This record gives sequence, structure tokens and C-alpha cells, in this order.
Amino acid sequence: MISDPMGQGNGIEIEAAGLRDMIAADADIQLIDVREPWEVDICRISDSRSIPLGDLQQRASELSTDKTMVMICHHGTRSYRATMWLRQNGFDKALNLAGGIDAWAREIEPGMPRY
Repeated sequence: MISDPMGQGNGIEIEAAGLRDMIAADADIQLIDVREPWEVDICRISDSRSIPLGDLQQRASELSTDKTMVMICHHGTRSYRATMWLRQNGFDKALNLAGGIDAWAREIEPGMPRY
């Protein structure tokens, strides 16, 4: 399910269960983790790609504008900023994982380490 916590009607967030369903359906998506490398070392969603937020602008050319991409961080704040920047720069299919990796760990993978 895609939601809009800011109430702007722009559907820029996806809940953990919605992402789980997309992954289970083998959807053609990019999972981009904008946390720092030490955070990714603690836990990560399989097949996610690490691009720290501070590197995103320089590495945006590595991303596809044709695919849906889900941005991931710890609680959803950094990835929300990344999603907004990407959308302002032509990545119209960028989505933010609501609640970040912490929501994923609580709701989808309860055995995943949390920090």
C-alpha cells in the first residue's frame, strides 16, 4: 500500500507490507538504502543497494528513471529527503519506505537486528 504521511496527496511512501508484496511478486524494482555503511552492516533488506545519502547526487546516474525505486533508511527521514530530491530530478517512480528498515524489521522480519 502506498501512503502519503505528509497529506499532500502525492503518494510518495510505501508501507513495509506493500514492499514485501512487491518483492514477493518479483516486481522490477530498485531498493536503494541511503544509510551509512556501518548501518547497512547491522541489517539490510536482501537485494538492496547501498548509496549513502551524502553520495546520492553524485551517483544518481547509476539509477534508472524507468523502474520503481524504494528508498530505505533507518526510520524513513533520510530516505524521504532522498525520495523528494529524486522526484525533483526526474525520478518520478521513487518511493520512500515508511518507517524505514526499523518498520521492516518490526513488521516483516522480526528476527532482523534492530538498532
